[in-house]
Amino acid sequence: MASKEQSVEAQSSRNGKPHGGRARWLLPPMKLPPPVNPALIKHAEERGKSIQNRIADKITAFAGSMTFVYLHVIWFGCWIGFGVEKYPFGLLTMILSLEAIFVSTFVMISQNPADAKRQVIADQQRKTVQGEDQQNDELLGLSKQILSLAREIRTLSGTSASLPRDDHAAD
Repeated sequence: MASKEQSVEAQSSRNGKPHGGRARWLLPPMKLPPPVNPALIKHAEERGKSIQNRIADKITAFAGSMTFVYLHVIWFGCWIGFGVEKYPFGLLTMILSLEAIFVSTFVMISQNPADAKRQVIADQQRKTVQGEDQQNDELLGLSKQILSLAREIRTLSGTSASLPRDDHAAD
């Protein structure tokens, strides 16, 4: 069954009509794959609980798409072409100014989670580095113990084979 679905997808892609004939240039792009980092998954779940965040993300995704651009080109062309108002287009300018205010606000709202994601990743990386530092300290301590035991064995056995000097004995 999977090979049949793959061949259908490949055929529809070759026809230039991916995703069931949906006009790819008209609709916003498909969603990105979900995050793999467990910290980001948890963050996304917490963010998804708020309907306000979901609405802001959807508006920002649409405003950042080529569909948004195409609709505005059509809108401006019709506004000017049909002579809705005379030059210098005061009403159109006011509408676009209000739209710019709202769209920029939604973009800023959507940047907040991006900053939060970066913070989540940074916190997770810091925990990882701290764990690695602790492991390195433990390994260094074990290495010093092994060297110390090897020296004791050498002195007890009376061999003259030299072992590396412990320059960090004071640490």
